[in-house]
Formats: sequence, C-alpha cells, structure tokens
Amino acid sequence: MRKFLWAAQVMATAAAIGLVVPGTAEAQADRGRPVTFALIGDTPYGDAQRAAFPALVSDVNGDRRIRFVLHAGDVKNGSSTCDDARFADLAGLFGTFQAPFVLTPGDNEWTDCHRTAAGGYLPTERLDKVRKVFYPVAGRTLGRRPMGVSSQATDPRHRAYRENVMFSRGQVVFSTLHVVGSENDLEPWADLPGGDRPAPRLAEFEARKAAALDWIDTTFAKASRTHAPGVLLMMQAEPAASPGFTEIRERIVQRSRAYGKPVLLVHGDEHHYEVEPAYAGVPNLTRLETFGATASQWLRVTADRNDPKVFTWEPQTVPAG
Repeated sequence: MRKFLWAAQVMATAAAIGLVVPGTAEAQADRGRPVTFALIGDTPYGDAQRAAFPALVSDVNGDRRIRFVLHAGDVKNGSSTCDDARFADLAGLFGTFQAPFVLTPGDNEWTDCHRTAAGGYLPTERLDKVRKVFYPVAGRTLGRRPMGVSSQATDPRHRAYRENVMFSRGQVVFSTLHVVGSENDLEPWADLPGGDRPAPRLAEFEARKAAALDWIDTTFAKASRTHAPGVLLMMQAEPAASPGFTEIRERIVQRSRAYGKPVLLVHGDEHHYEVEPAYAGVPNLTRLETFGATASQWLRVTADRNDPKVFTWEPQTVPAG
C-alpha cells in the first residue's frame, strides 16, 4: 500500500506543476514499436578526438534506424580549458547530429574546472554557462531535428535543473539525471585562488542531489502510470556506494526493485564499455557503461517492449579513413 501511496503522491505533484512530455504526437506514433538510438559518452577527449568526431557523427547520421542520440557526459577531457569558445564549438558540433541530441552534464565541463589546467574557473559559474550553451531552451534538445522533452525546470522547486529531462519512445521512459564524477562535487575545489570554497560547493551538492532524488521518483511514477515496459536512467557517473552517491544509489535501487520491470542504468566516466546485470543486487536493474575517451566507438541500443529484456545493444566502430 505504501508503494501505491508514494506513486499517487508523486503523480499528483507532477500534475500540479504541469509536468507533461512535449512531442506527445511523436511518442504516440511509436505505438510501442522498437526504438533504436545511439549512446556515447566521455567524448571528444582532446584535440585529436575533436578532429575525429565529425566521422562519428557521420557514422551515426548514416544509420537510418537511429531516432536520437544520448551522450552520458564529459564533452571534453579534464585537462583542457573550460572556456566559452570551447563550449560553443562543442555545442555546434553536437548540433550536427541529424537526430535529437540528449546530453547529461559531466564533471569535466564544470565541477573540475577549478583545476589550473582547465582554467581555474569557479565551478558554479561554469555550470551556469553549461546550462546556457548546451540547454539554450528548456524542454528542447540539440541536434538538427531537436525534439521536445519534459524538463525539471518546470518544477518551481528545481527551476535551475533544465538538464534533467524525460521523454517516452516505444512506450519506454527515458530520463537523465545530473550526477557527476569527482564524488558528485564533494571533492574540494582545491585549485581555486585561496583554496576550496566548501560552503557554496556543499550547497550546490545538496540542491542538485534533492533535484535528482525528486526526478528519480517522478520518472518511476510516470513509468508506473503509463505501464511502461522499461526505464532508462542516464547519468555521467556510476552511483557507487560512496558519500557522493549514497542516497541516489539507494533511491534507484528502491524504485527499480518496486517497479519490477527492466531498468537500464547508463553512465560513462570510467572510459570502458562494461555491462553489469543485477546491479546492486536488483534482478531487473542492469548497469551499462558506454565507451569513453574515444571518437571511434559507440553503442547502438534498441528498446523493444516485446523483448523480455526490453534493452539490447551492439558496439559499433567508426570506419577508418
């Protein structure tokens, strides 16, 4: 009974704040048909991968099955600068994907920008810039054919979090969560002039954590209400059993277990392709880490409500030359 009361409360809150998924006509047109998309992360890393990235875009664009592109964060490496020009260049690059482009932020584009090699920026200032450049219109993706998505910015309690988005395709619910490496911003901003600034850093962490926890609840409430066959959650960092991720990990475990249907937890950060079924001891929860630090590999993923696993994927290699 407690499970159903929780779901009812979350759905009522969502209705009260007007949380709907734009692009409803397209979602309804799916009628439960399989949907295929590209998954990348931690790319492009450095100038060489930036130069090679258009070939990856071309490879993805050439696959007519791809309906949208998911990027699991880190659009640059940790030692490259976090300047406005780089952000603008990358946003333009991502805009060359033909399909809608959905990005969740990584630590390299803001949390770690305090590093001297990255420019010595105040991370919260860079986070504001990330939102302006990569999420210029709340509720709308990048890409040549952008799509409408539901943004957490519609919630008065979490107006800043336009990067947390949700949409349904093939009747599956897709949701992004702003959860990053560097212990989810608990690591000190040590390279700033004068050292770390714990008060604003911890305030940022707590506010973003609260938004993520609410978005997890809202995601599973929507999946339950719509009888979705599966849920995909995407974030940059694996929610490991460590201080920066404890509550988020526990909430994902709880909601996934209660949901009972396939849940795919997608992330990057560690730069190697890896699959872990029954993640955190939950039989229906699978962790999928995408390729990282490469512009020559990506995953083609399909969500099919008629497949008992719902989610299947195939590694892809960009042709040389």
